[in-house]
Amino acid sequence: MRNEKQLVFLCGARDFHAMDWYSRAVKRMGYSKVSIMTDLIESEGFPRLINKNDKINKMIIIDSFLFKVPSNIGNIWRNIVKLLVLPFQVIILNRFFKKNNNIIFYAHSMYYIFLAYLAGVEFVGRPQGSDILIKPFNSRIYKKFSTVSMLSAKYIIIDSINMNNVIIDKMSSDINTMIIPNGIDIKSINSIQEQSLLLKKVNNILSVRGLTSLYRINDVIESRNNSKIADWGLSFIYPFFDNKYKKSIKSKFMSNDLDIGRLEKDDYYKLLVSSPIAISVPDSDSSPRSVFEAIFCGCAVIITHHSYYDTLPECMKERIIIVNLDKNNWFENAITRAKLITNKKFVPTKNALQKFDENNTFDKMYDCIFDS
Repeated sequence: MRNEKQLVFLCGARDFHAMDWYSRAVKRMGYSKVSIMTDLIESEGFPRLINKNDKINKMIIIDSFLFKVPSNIGNIWRNIVKLLVLPFQVIILNRFFKKNNNIIFYAHSMYYIFLAYLAGVEFVGRPQGSDILIKPFNSRIYKKFSTVSMLSAKYIIIDSINMNNVIIDKMSSDINTMIIPNGIDIKSINSIQEQSLLLKKVNNILSVRGLTSLYRINDVIESRNNSKIADWGLSFIYPFFDNKYKKSIKSKFMSNDLDIGRLEKDDYYKLLVSSPIAISVPDSDSSPRSVFEAIFCGCAVIITHHSYYDTLPECMKERIIIVNLDKNNWFENAITRAKLITNKKFVPTKNALQKFDENNTFDKMYDCIFDS
């Protein structure tokens, strides 16, 4: 291994996306070379993701100041708390960097990119889709500070051409970007497919995104309820939720709908393998790993069009039904098409395997981080 630096994940330790990349780093580099620096561990209803083997460097942990369950008000309050403690976090991070100068930070999401910039540390950053596609256009102040912060990064890693175009065209062409898509654990998926003895469910649709208004779950439920095939059950897997939104949509559930919540990865893959259809229809999207996982698990996937679709290998496009939620009968028409798709087994091409295998995507990120 050519690099001698330690890799420190600057992130929320309850963020499943960040922790997934962290797990890949540990597999590649080992626990001795990878650690986490965080201000969040377990709060707002999110489960604890770290274990006893993880090396945790604590800033001011704000868990105890936050609400008990996720909500819009809770999100606002969390941002206020983070802003109040920001000067202290900057000092802690800067001192840590000076004492451990043989390190590089991987800052996951815009808050931590901003924190790394203020602390003057060496870092690469990975903003989330909404950090680039939505938030800068809701606030000029946010746009200005996020732009300045990303300019200070060694690289900004994004997962789609759409994010890259927005950064270069709307923020700054001087930001060093690198497109590295979210990979998936193809090895585990293949193993579960080989071991699974479950039959495909006939009338089941799996929602695989967050339970918030962004993902338009209410539109899905109402369209199903008003369709001629209202007996099709909806099952909801979600890594995060807004409590108020969740309560509002649960009142529209039918008897065969299931509120599942977050699952461990293997259980999640098992459910995908046993479900014929998945659905993902958010207002905005970048490079949704859950959609790619569903395809590799053999599902037909109902989506609204976003630019990531245009860059997919043809074998994956063939598993996708694009819908317009403003059209009448979109739900039942999509189900009719999905049933035809699932009559055929998904066989990924070499291109699809190379592009989406998480080992390949982390190798690219590793080279980006430690590029001298």
